[in-house]
Amino acid sequence: MNNAPVIACQGLTKAYRDINRQKYVVACKDITLQIDRGEFITVVGPSGCGKTSLLYIFAGFERKSSGQLTIDGRPIEGPGADRAVVFQEFALFPWLDLRQNVEFGPRERGISRSEMDATVSRMLRTVGLESAASLYPHELSAGMRQRAALARVLVNDPKILLMDEPFAALDAQTRLTLQRELSKLSAEMALTVMFITHSVEEAVLLGDRVVVMSARPGRIMADVKISIPRPRDPTSPAFNDYRREISDRLEQASMTTAASQAEGP
Repeated sequence: MNNAPVIACQGLTKAYRDINRQKYVVACKDITLQIDRGEFITVVGPSGCGKTSLLYIFAGFERKSSGQLTIDGRPIEGPGADRAVVFQEFALFPWLDLRQNVEFGPRERGISRSEMDATVSRMLRTVGLESAASLYPHELSAGMRQRAALARVLVNDPKILLMDEPFAALDAQTRLTLQRELSKLSAEMALTVMFITHSVEEAVLLGDRVVVMSARPGRIMADVKISIPRPRDPTSPAFNDYRREISDRLEQASMTTAASQAEGP
């Protein structure tokens, strides 16, 4: 059995030149992180701390400035079929109906019509959208559009799911429903998940571990294992203990960063 981490980075740093401000910016610095197969990792931190930059580097959309990064022991050279990304925006083609949106990936990969029909139908059932297959994105609720976006990436059978605040724009009840469905679905499909959020409650509800990042330049300030069985009750004493711990870690990270900036170089 292979016990090596699926994603492993050591001393990873991302820096770029801000053309508008004519300034050199370090988004995240010295990130060392391992994510094991089938783990669900949530990442929290203040705006601008490099969470999304880190996710984009894992996805292969951006290149690291320095450090080491591998997936299944191989360096990341660019996007790959083993990784799927779900954004906050729904990223559906408005001129295609729901089924056609979900079919897009398999069709581009040259899957046969019979296999594609069976796979797409199964995925639509999995996310609870089989009855909405002929509707267009503008005819779907926000929650249904996010389910559709999830189906469109999962139909390609990725091993790693990278999610950038996918539920941030949803109302509280829809968000809770999709959180629970995602938790169940990721376990059933044995997905390795990295999920970015600003919500401490969402991080504790979903994560096997919660990674806490400091303000820019983003560093990992804490990596907290959540030892609560699923499904998790956000009103339970154990849940609230973790929520307070993560909130305290975030506050400490903010104070440390503020003090460092006040001292100057």
